[in-house]
Amino acid sequence: MTDTHTPTGAQSPEERRKLARRSVLAAGSVAVTAVGVGSAFAASGGTATEAATGAATSASASEGACYTLTSELVEGPYYIDADKLRQDVTEDQAGIPLHLTLKVIDAETCKPLRNAAVDIWHCNASGVYSGYEAVGSGGGGTPPTGTPPTDAPTGTPTGPPPGGGGGHQEPTDDTRYLRGTWHTDRHGQVSFRTVFPGWYQGRCVHIHVKVHVDGEWTDAGYEGGHTCHTGQLFFDEKSVLLSAEVEPYASNATTRTTLDEDSIYPDNGHEGGLLYLRYDRHHIARGVRAHLTLGVEPDETNDG
Repeated sequence: MTDTHTPTGAQSPEERRKLARRSVLAAGSVAVTAVGVGSAFAASGGTATEAATGAATSASASEGACYTLTSELVEGPYYIDADKLRQDVTEDQAGIPLHLTLKVIDAETCKPLRNAAVDIWHCNASGVYSGYEAVGSGGGGTPPTGTPPTDAPTGTPTGPPPGGGGGHQEPTDDTRYLRGTWHTDRHGQVSFRTVFPGWYQGRCVHIHVKVHVDGEWTDAGYEGGHTCHTGQLFFDEKSVLLSAEVEPYASNATTRTTLDEDSIYPDNGHEGGLLYLRYDRHHIARGVRAHLTLGVEPDETNDG
């Protein structure tokens, strides 16, 4: 039997040319299809392993788009320079366990940034930042007993809400819970153990983050270099509503600002810091896993 897809010596030159051309066109179509799928997957940040196993979702794929810069946002008044080199920042704070994994990549080359220093800091379930317990939370948790932040509303709000805007405040105490700095590995990844943040007046639930590069790790910590990214990480409304049913969040009587109402969140999804979350919606108290890829410009300075 003759293979109709392969030119043979029994066929005329014209027939051989037609069959050869059809074979080339067919092969070309397959190649274009494969390249198209592969390119789309690569552009969306997926890996070959994920493609083969089907493990990647469209959401997680779009997360890693290396050409997308993560939004630069304000530092806020409650930053304390890296003095706690650790991955577990929980200390004695009650709340839903949160495992946060960040991957830092060069947005232009797509390469992971190794040995970058990543800071995170956020309020506790009652809306209070460590180092600023005397300030309180602007409505939730311990009532303010000291001088309020310079950017706290005193009448009709005219600028960013507390905890999100500028105007750095000097710490009022030595507490440092829910703060920490750690280095990225050779894959550009870094993980932290903390608790799901609470909320306070004027802000949605969020975590602050900074990325430092070109410095040196010493016995004293991370020294030198510059800050190439200052941003904030956000939680979708569904997860926050579920957390609000769990103590100690349920005892936070502060009127909560939603993600859509927040004046800092740039409303651009994962590019703006919206985290990917995994949890049991029936038992969120068991813990939440969050992750996000941060596309940064390592040669730029963005200190918020």
